[in-house]
Order: sequence, then C-alpha cells, then structure tokens
Amino acid sequence: MSLSEIINIIESVAPLSLQEAWDNSGLQIGNRETEVSSILLCTDISESIVDEAIEKGCQLIISHHPLLFHGLKSITPQTAVARCAIKAIQHHIAIYSSHTAMDSYLHGVSGRMADKIGIKNYHILAESGENVGLGVIGDLPNPMAWEAFMMHIQAIFHAPVIRYTQPTATQVQTVALCGGAGSEFVEIAIAQGADVYISADFKYHEFQQAEGRIAVLDIGHFESEQYTKEIFAELLNTQAPQLKTYLAEADRSPIHIWTAK
Repeated sequence: MSLSEIINIIESVAPLSLQEAWDNSGLQIGNRETEVSSILLCTDISESIVDEAIEKGCQLIISHHPLLFHGLKSITPQTAVARCAIKAIQHHIAIYSSHTAMDSYLHGVSGRMADKIGIKNYHILAESGENVGLGVIGDLPNPMAWEAFMMHIQAIFHAPVIRYTQPTATQVQTVALCGGAGSEFVEIAIAQGADVYISADFKYHEFQQAEGRIAVLDIGHFESEQYTKEIFAELLNTQAPQLKTYLAEADRSPIHIWTAK
C-alpha cells in the first residue's frame, strides 16, 4: 500500500486543515509513493523508536508529536532530532505525525481519554467548528466518590503522580478534559459545569485559576496522550487490514519521578 493511501486514511478524520497555526503535523520524512507494509505507531519519536522500527522491519513511523517542530539549520548527529532524521533516512523509513489535527477530532486524543475513563455523551469542550475543537466534556454513568475517581484516573493513565487542586465536591459527575497541555481551557470547563478538569503541563499560577470553583488534575503530558496510537491502529486495521501495525514498545514518557524511600 502506498504511503499516500495511508496518509489519506489518517487525514480522513484528522485533516491537516484542523491543525493549529504553530504546529507541524503531516509528512515529516519520506516519499508519498513509497510502498508500505509495516508501520510502527507511537506518541513521540526518539532514537529508541527509530531503532524499534528498524528491528521490526517497518517502512513507516506514525507519531502523535512531530519529530520536526522547529527549523533545522543543519542535519548533523549533534542533536537527538537530527540523529533520528538521519537514521530514518538511512533505513528508508518515512515519518508522519498527526498532532493538533488529531487533537481537534471529536474521537481523537481527548475523545479516547474520555472513552478510557468511561465518560458518556461527550462533546467538544472548546469548539472551533461543528464537532471540531480541543478537549471534550461529558458525564460519568454514575457519580463517583472523589477518592475512587482519583484512583480510577491514576490506574487508567498509569500516572505516577497527579498534581491537583482541592475538590469542590465529594463526588464527581461531569468531567472535562484535554489531552496534552490544556491549561487555557479551565474557564470554559467551569462555564460548562464540570466538576473536574483533567489535562497536563499546568504552571503554578495556572492552578490558581480553579479558585475553588473546579478541581484541576494534571496527570502528565505523555500520560494523557499515550492512547493516541490506538486511534491510528484502529483506523488502519479497519481500512487497511493487510498492513502490519505495531504499538511501539519503546513509547514512554521521558520524565521520571523520584520518590524517597
């Protein structure tokens, strides 16, 4: 199957027209006419990911976060990004990324988070068009006690640490969330009546936006987006079952947590 046909499958739900102006989603490395039979799916591109693609005989890596975010003035093995690009090119591996385009799809990054949590009848939190935008909001089938909800979230997202603000109620019913860095949507979550807002990358003063009006949970950037590769896999397995797709084993957060024993 051609790389172009595979890209069309991804872009059928997450067209590049949905990406944010600052983003660099799309084909990062490769030729659209390349024939592909095996694909490695991941959140981030790292040297370990490229090595895994080589080991598995993949001709394509599909990632959530783009490898190439900023302009490169040289491609020499002095940086990890350049080393990844060099190794991918040397081994004829194409790289495609669907970042904020997949973020903006209702059943994309945030929708997958909602599915994992068990949220029902969710809709876009911050709309930019019909069923398009960032984050989602919906209800749990039944209210959950605060402590049970926190344990539920930690288990689902394998979050070693959850930073949070004081809960405003003893039970949680309406949940708003946004995969990745979404601190700017706290006020929207409050306005839509959410009991809890889940996202990542909150700075100290951004937590203060809650002001006792909503509980804010920062579960970690990677943790919130780790299931995006499942979306890629389901799209490809449904529309191109002849392809071999692998969920990357080397896909993990670069952040480690130190806890004293």
